[in-house]
Amino acid sequence: MKRRALGFLVSLWAVLTLNFLLPRLLPANTSFEQVVFQGKKDMLAQLAKRLKAYKQWIPADWRIVVLLDEDREDCRRLKGDLEEAARDAGFTTKAHPGARGQFVVLNRIAVEEMEAWFFGDVAALVAAYPGISPHLASRAAYRDPDAIAGGTWEALERELQRAGYYPGGLPKIETARTIAPHMEPPRNTSASFQCFCSGLAAL
Repeated sequence: MKRRALGFLVSLWAVLTLNFLLPRLLPANTSFEQVVFQGKKDMLAQLAKRLKAYKQWIPADWRIVVLLDEDREDCRRLKGDLEEAARDAGFTTKAHPGARGQFVVLNRIAVEEMEAWFFGDVAALVAAYPGISPHLASRAAYRDPDAIAGGTWEALERELQRAGYYPGGLPKIETARTIAPHMEPPRNTSASFQCFCSGLAAL
């Protein structure tokens, strides 16, 4: 059976997280590579051109996953921009599949930032940082990881500092490396994370 390769167009710290998660989410015969951009603005600026270039050579067994943070933007407009870029390049997407229900590009958004995926797995947070309360998810502010007020990055920094970690500021890359190995996808309560997982399954 052929190995299917997926290109994930993501930021560096997201790559570190996905490096741990993707082997658990993809079939054993699936390979993947990740394309790193210098943040969301850079990705959006280059996405249409890169997809058109992919269209010229992409093998039939490849799929493309585009993942980025919402960052408090209009989620529907942002998703629409991703869908338009894929269609303009000549690709079918999960939202607009081909005649037999097949698609090549999966567009997914972490709401509002990937840190929400960390809050969706409090057990992973506690395993990585034992000073964090195991009851964090029961607090009203964190019951819905995708609706944390004031920004999930700021909330994660606040909770880690409250527990005695990173008084000088939250290092994103180190935090991703520390938390991701402890994450278990089935128990994650973030709706955007589960949407990401279901999209991968559909590929």
